[in-house]
Amino acid sequence: MTWLRQSLPRGLSASASLCAVALLAAPCTARAQTIGYEGGGSSMSGGDQGETPVYQPAGSSKRGGKGSHKGSKRLEISPYIEVDQIVDAQLSPGNDVLTYTQLAAGVDAGIAGRNNAASVSVRYERQFGWGKKARDGDAISGIVRGYTTVAPGVTLEAGALATRASFNGTGSSVVSDKTRTDIYSVYGGPSVATRAGAVDVTANYRAGFTKVDQSNAYVASVGTAAADTFDKSVTQVADLEAGVAPGAVLPVGLGVGGSFYQEDISNLDQRVRDMQARAMVTVPVSRTVQAVAAIGYEDVEISSRDAVRDADGNPVIGSDGRYVTDKSAPRVLAYDVSGMIWDVAVMWRPSRRTSLSAHVGRRYGTTSFGGTLSYAPDDRSQFSVAVYDNIAGFGGQLNRLIDDLPDDFEAVRDPVTGDLTGCVSSLDGSNCLSGALASLRSSTFRARGVAASFTKKIGLLDAGVGLGYDRRKFIAAEGTVLASANGVIDESYWLAAYLSGRLGRNAGWSANAYANWLSSNDALFADTAAYGASASYFRLLTRRLRASLAVGIDGASRKDPAIDDIWTASALAGLRYNF
Repeated sequence: MTWLRQSLPRGLSASASLCAVALLAAPCTARAQTIGYEGGGSSMSGGDQGETPVYQPAGSSKRGGKGSHKGSKRLEISPYIEVDQIVDAQLSPGNDVLTYTQLAAGVDAGIAGRNNAASVSVRYERQFGWGKKARDGDAISGIVRGYTTVAPGVTLEAGALATRASFNGTGSSVVSDKTRTDIYSVYGGPSVATRAGAVDVTANYRAGFTKVDQSNAYVASVGTAAADTFDKSVTQVADLEAGVAPGAVLPVGLGVGGSFYQEDISNLDQRVRDMQARAMVTVPVSRTVQAVAAIGYEDVEISSRDAVRDADGNPVIGSDGRYVTDKSAPRVLAYDVSGMIWDVAVMWRPSRRTSLSAHVGRRYGTTSFGGTLSYAPDDRSQFSVAVYDNIAGFGGQLNRLIDDLPDDFEAVRDPVTGDLTGCVSSLDGSNCLSGALASLRSSTFRARGVAASFTKKIGLLDAGVGLGYDRRKFIAAEGTVLASANGVIDESYWLAAYLSGRLGRNAGWSANAYANWLSSNDALFADTAAYGASASYFRLLTRRLRASLAVGIDGASRKDPAIDDIWTASALAGLRYNF
């Protein structure tokens, strides 16, 4: 299993929280902003992948329910510069204390209108270490999501993520920058909705690219197998649907559709390909309830090549620390399932504040189920639950979740480092990337999980709590170097809480805490637990100049008596100027 820690290139990343743990945030505004500094919370939920498509009339774009723009036009851009002094102290097992000066520049921006919407949060940091052990370095982090209407019924959508993590050779988090990793992911493509008589037609295409850069090559320890880390992948997703709405021609709605998913992973030329065709019937049960039944055919294949072998038959590891692919070797199937699929879904929407979708059926040769629940009793609170089930690689999973992000959000960042925590703040749901960042094995996997959250604004306070579970069963071809990963199951549980408030017009505070548990049936890895908390305070010195103080503590323990628990503490004092 792979632990992911958002971190700067420092000797002690004490302030960085695990990316699998998300902060809870408050209701979003049109401007993408930094929650860790100005208060707010975060909502946590995951997308429901692989669900039976729900009929939508042409003209109701995929973005139709994403934001609450209501036709208003807003454009806000907030660039800033920042200087901070940071102290990191290792409490256990050592006692090193390192000091850094950090310079940062960034921009938070957002646009919301009838035909366009986007949110942007990008930050560049340069760090100067004091002393021999404190290393210099720089980092860029950011998240972008939006769409634009290029013609009636035609939209272009895009999103991107840049973040820095820290891994070691076995995949566990470390308090060191020796194995720091940069993750980049971008996707985009058009969506079309039109009508031919009574028939509504929708089509979507997405292309994505994900790259993981490691600063050091990984060399397997004597007597252990090498853990192949994800390198890069290209993802393509396309779907087409045509149908008539209930009551347009018949009392029930009828539709047909098809979809195509392919992810090409550079590690050993792995390929995930999923093609399906289906027919659907939509039956209105009442004014607020409808049922959808679908039946079709699906063909899913996962294949790869083996690694180059030396004279002794051992796999060759390249200078980048990953296995060298044998391009001359034939492609080997790791997963091959085809046949009939079916699905039954029920949708309940009694009001604009409440919606429920649940489905059960057969996919991937087994029973598959999932759904979403969203309940907002008022404009100041929301409860959401999401259950998901899909097959992908690391890049495809990350692209999917970026695509599911809302267009109107606030970026949630660590109050000490300013790094992204893995989620954005929004009341629209599907706003957490932590599930995709829970593991960095190069092998493909089937992911199942659930995420739930509740956020509420009480006067000047914003409060939130969330929890989730993610299970990944990895798939790899027998007879190849990745065979040891086949059948490995990584499971993660997370819990997080957030509380923030204002102190008059010119000051504010925030506090958060998290707990995270990861386990695996891989004998090479020990179960791990992580805990942490942080608090921050800010005050406006002038209309544009703000002073900030923040403290944090993080700990990690592994179920291995030979490995000491790790505890670190950090503190920050800084000034930020908003233009």
